[in-house]
Amino acid sequence: MTELLEPTAIGQEHPRRDGPAKVTGTAPYAFEVPVDHPVHCCLIQSTIALGRCSRIGTVEAEALDGVLRVLTPFTTERLADTDDAELAVLQDGEIPFRGRVIGLVIAETSETARHAAQLVEVEYKAEDADVTLSAERDDLYKPDTVNPSFPTDSSEGDVETALRDAEVIVDRTYTTAMYHNNPLEPHTTTALWQNGTLTLWDSTQGVHPARKTVAKVFGLPPERIRVISPYVGGGFGSKGTVHANVVLAALAARALPGRPVRLALTRQQMFSLAGYRTPTIQRMRLGAGRDGRLRALSLDVVEQTSRIKEFAEQTAMPARMMYAAPNRATTHRLAALDVPVPSWMRAPGECPGMFGPEVAMDELATELGIDPIELRVRNEPERDPDSGNPFSSRNLVACLRTGAENFGWTDRDPRPGVRRDGAWLVGTGVAASVYPANRMPGSTAAVRFEDGHHVVEIGAADIGTGTWTVLPQIAADALGVPADRVEVRIGDTRLPAATVAGGSSGVASWGSAVVAAARVFREKYGAEPEDGDEAQADTPENPDESRYAMYAFGAQFAEARVNADTGEIRVARLHGTFAAGRIVNPRTARSQFLGGMTMGLSMALHENSVLDPRFGHVVNHDLAEYHIAANADVADLRAEWLDEHDPHLNPMGTKGIGEIGIVGTAAAVANAVFHATGVRVRDLPITLDKLLPSLP
Repeated sequence: MTELLEPTAIGQEHPRRDGPAKVTGTAPYAFEVPVDHPVHCCLIQSTIALGRCSRIGTVEAEALDGVLRVLTPFTTERLADTDDAELAVLQDGEIPFRGRVIGLVIAETSETARHAAQLVEVEYKAEDADVTLSAERDDLYKPDTVNPSFPTDSSEGDVETALRDAEVIVDRTYTTAMYHNNPLEPHTTTALWQNGTLTLWDSTQGVHPARKTVAKVFGLPPERIRVISPYVGGGFGSKGTVHANVVLAALAARALPGRPVRLALTRQQMFSLAGYRTPTIQRMRLGAGRDGRLRALSLDVVEQTSRIKEFAEQTAMPARMMYAAPNRATTHRLAALDVPVPSWMRAPGECPGMFGPEVAMDELATELGIDPIELRVRNEPERDPDSGNPFSSRNLVACLRTGAENFGWTDRDPRPGVRRDGAWLVGTGVAASVYPANRMPGSTAAVRFEDGHHVVEIGAADIGTGTWTVLPQIAADALGVPADRVEVRIGDTRLPAATVAGGSSGVASWGSAVVAAARVFREKYGAEPEDGDEAQADTPENPDESRYAMYAFGAQFAEARVNADTGEIRVARLHGTFAAGRIVNPRTARSQFLGGMTMGLSMALHENSVLDPRFGHVVNHDLAEYHIAANADVADLRAEWLDEHDPHLNPMGTKGIGEIGIVGTAAAVANAVFHATGVRVRDLPITLDKLLPSLP
């Protein structure tokens, strides 16, 4: 059990410390850092999906006034480590997917760089590319593990026998689309190679992990690389790992020592170079008795990966622990295709992996004539079905009950397709959500007394989640001082090491290190330190992490309205109720919950990266055609949470909140659309063409 802080600053709605700088435009992002005489890069990308470059002509481009260098696979320095094929750019002429970078222009202005890139002549030897995902492929394979290191398959009991003997069976296939993260700030880097040292101002979710990766690729000691990232305009996982653009910026800087080099991916380039969420095909089977209790649960997932680098999303993981069933099995199978490399996107695994199961639970409830909330309550496990460990806290039922009361669920008519408001068919739906309470080892925090106040230093990141604001609140309570007497410094590898801002682990990981350092500081110097007094500590071990199953839970409620004549879908209400430990700052927490729910709504109604099977690229590769949710898509968006006390987590008693909001939302919307229309859509997004043929 962890010694919890007595909350004083924790729990208060402190305004964002970085807010004024951001809204006044004075916060320097990676592409905007003030440097002397910067030069600009423009990428040259392949226009075929598979093959190789047989010739790259650069004479005309190099002759253009203002062009400083044109890098190609034939002229670029050799990288020290090319094990990661995604990062081994400009090392050969091979083209593993459309959009692979085959050249780079460096010029005095961005306009000149773009002009020169258009003058580069490329000849190809093209091959037939394979870019189509299907569950019927004969070359699907079983990866060794799924992200990051979970077992690929799981099995307990005898699922097939239990399904044969079940009184009621749901056997359906659900699909989720390909999604691209699309943070508003694209992936950007300003790089400078000077006096044998590489400085990267980078839009990253982790300066220390980024430095480690770049050091390995270039064969440099980490101390010769500095990564700086005080402000990040969103990431949603895509900036949690280094992509090719960072390596390209570093290559350009090393080709032009002493000149700062700026590289910003265009929105279109982000659809091939910055990761994405794999599409999934989910065969979900549930077997239950007439009492609604599950006897069997099986989820078989098919997804894609790139032929040059494997990423296996852990889509079936939440199905392993969400509900009690004596017979359970899950599998993951991959198709290796000639496509870009998939990667992390907000709530990898849980986000797509809760769509099929939560819609299937709704289908089972309909078949049994049981309320969907009651069905979930009847299948509530006493212990984690996957690990067998007790839950450190599990308040899913409380979320369902509280959320239902606040949403007005008790008056719901369960019959689908019978409520109208003029031309609009009206329905409501619910889905559960879950996300692991992650905490990563490897962070160090320093606390120093300086000029009459405390300074906390840690190389953490704020990607819009509120790190600038909540870490001082945590430090203040650990030090026993007001929060306005604490300054925090983050986003620089010159500061103590910190783990990546990912997996909803930031506050739990960095906050634990901050509390540990603050406690050491208080023990050494008491309540009246002197200038220069300093202490530091690492994220401590927590034995309870191996003894308990630690998760945040939630319940999403949606009211959908579908126009009976046009099939137009409107979500009138979207409410979420969460149990996520102690909330450090209600203002930033609400923003995280609502942001996740908005992305889930986007996933339900709009988002779909359309891959052209002839040419192997996403054709709707900008925000004009890759549709995302806007204010008009939901009239009433609310997030609330339960007061949850969990002494097993960390000194703050917190669980991650950055990702659970997106989990379950798409299923809740899909279930509401069914309740409104009687039409079950199992393939996201829910668009009018899937509704119109069957509308009453």
